[in-house]
Amino acid sequence: MEDASDISSLANAKRVIIKIGSALLVDADGNLRSNWLRSVSDDITKLTKNGKSVIVVSSGAIALGKTSLGLTDKPQKLDDAQASAAIGQIKLARAFEECLSKDGHTVAQLLLTLNDLEDRPRHLNARGTLEALLSNNIVPIINENDTVATSEIKFGDNDRLAARVAQLAGADMLILLSDIDGLYNADPNKDPSAKFLPTVTEISDDIIQMAGPTKSAFGTGGMATKIAAAQIALASGCSMIIANGHKSAPISRVMSGERHTLFQTTQKPLDARKQWIRSLTAAKGTITLDQGAIEAIKSGASILPAGITAIKGNFNRGDLVSIINAKGTILGQGLVSYDATEIESIKGKKLRDIVDILGYAGRSALIHRDDLILD
Repeated sequence: MEDASDISSLANAKRVIIKIGSALLVDADGNLRSNWLRSVSDDITKLTKNGKSVIVVSSGAIALGKTSLGLTDKPQKLDDAQASAAIGQIKLARAFEECLSKDGHTVAQLLLTLNDLEDRPRHLNARGTLEALLSNNIVPIINENDTVATSEIKFGDNDRLAARVAQLAGADMLILLSDIDGLYNADPNKDPSAKFLPTVTEISDDIIQMAGPTKSAFGTGGMATKIAAAQIALASGCSMIIANGHKSAPISRVMSGERHTLFQTTQKPLDARKQWIRSLTAAKGTITLDQGAIEAIKSGASILPAGITAIKGNFNRGDLVSIINAKGTILGQGLVSYDATEIESIKGKKLRDIVDILGYAGRSALIHRDDLILD
């Protein structure tokens, strides 16, 4: 088996998530590895110049903020950890802004909790925010909101957070920068005969059993969390790479063929999302479309308020509804961007009238084409 995997998946990717761990971003003394971060900024610029959208999921807030509280080790108390995160998140955002702005990038910060992605309305909000940022060529920097998250609502590690962000954003490549160059069938630090796996196409039980614990002083993830992230990513139509991130310009090194493990999906992100919508429980209501709207969605358009003639049911934003024609024939299903009372007020109206009717500007599409499946 060759050591290098096929890099065409990364070369052909349109939307890339880069996950950076605390141990890469922060040294043992709690200081930012500035030169390394600048090299990653250069990598991001290369990706964007090649037409790719880039999202960064970065740990490091607690590691950067703990010294301000006089702590030398990872905080053990929740209050100290959350206070460290509150301090360090400003430092983290500033570091990315300073590096990326030198290449003309504008950055944005998003802090997420597990509930933000589990709750469908908030999921739609987060996705809409990401789409707005990426459509304006802005680089989102995402971290878990450790200042408020508790063990009950935490992702637990940023590997899985990054995979969920890939799912949220419809990304086709997730890169986990780690302290190891990929997946081995045993711990290479303990077993010199450990075999390297350049490509994985299925997360089998054997693959899961290969995972071991972390050795990082700051990080919460290990190979087990990376395999869990791969399961989420591949099911979402997103391929994933594990690569050693300690050296400068780690993404460029991967592109040049430096050793890494590729977890290769067989799906496309949008196809995976459509499958997820199909798997949802029974629809909460119905929306009736006029003939013009029916023809539009058959051509790949989103559903706009102007094309709706009637609704039925008491559903909320983010719920699944059935799409029907005037005869009651079901045409498909989709996730709505407004609740039933709002749709009742704006059905048949133009987008420009929504602000006057509702008092605020909502989503441009009542059901976005990515949230719509046709029978």
